[in-house]
Amino acid sequence: MNDVLDKLKNEVKEFSTKNRPSFYDYFAPELSYSKETFFDHPLILRCSEDVIPFLYDEFGHGIEHSKNVAIESGAIILAELYQTNLKLGRHLVVLAQLAGLLHDICRMEEDHAVQGANLSFTILKDFPLSDTDKQMISFAIENHEAFKNDIPAPDYNFELLSGALYDADKFRWGPDNFVTTLWEICDYQDWSMQMILERFPKAFEIINSISDTFKTPTGQIYGPEFIDIGLELGNYLYRRMKQICYSE
Repeated sequence: MNDVLDKLKNEVKEFSTKNRPSFYDYFAPELSYSKETFFDHPLILRCSEDVIPFLYDEFGHGIEHSKNVAIESGAIILAELYQTNLKLGRHLVVLAQLAGLLHDICRMEEDHAVQGANLSFTILKDFPLSDTDKQMISFAIENHEAFKNDIPAPDYNFELLSGALYDADKFRWGPDNFVTTLWEICDYQDWSMQMILERFPKAFEIINSISDTFKTPTGQIYGPEFIDIGLELGNYLYRRMKQICYSE
């Protein structure tokens, strides 16, 4: 059965390369700058080392997830500000990436967003950031969960940073759900194919409901495409699994 699941995993990866969200092409320069910042900026490198003990790949929200959220939240910031205030945008990219690395540090705890927001102050205590910067990061982390009432933002910068983190995190509900996250969870939980099949209908319902929750203008334009592509991948995988299970 493991060989069959590995084959399906590779099929989904191949299928996903032919259905790439347009966000990646349209904002290629912003993504390039954000990636360069992620891998070169001393505060991001320091934070990356600090958060490793808090992240759990077994539950699909580990290091790779946090890296993708960090980079894409930075790109969303630049997409929103490059024509108006590039200096502010570059500063918020760093804050967005710190928030991206930190947002799931309490993933296994109840009220993980609130707990993560509180813990972020401890981790960032000695970072050369202003109190406002740390408050913005904490605010974004506390507001990154889906289907929760947002805390009102005190100003536009808080709102933008929070929205960028939320949107980049919810981009993961698209193709990533079926290319990486599902398989990480399956490996940890040791789910059978039948158990995976039983979870698909409810998963589709939840994923579809995220489409109208994106917060930034960029997220509202490009986020639903992520979800649509993810659902297409999921439906493909669902059909293939049913073919295999019911033909045996």
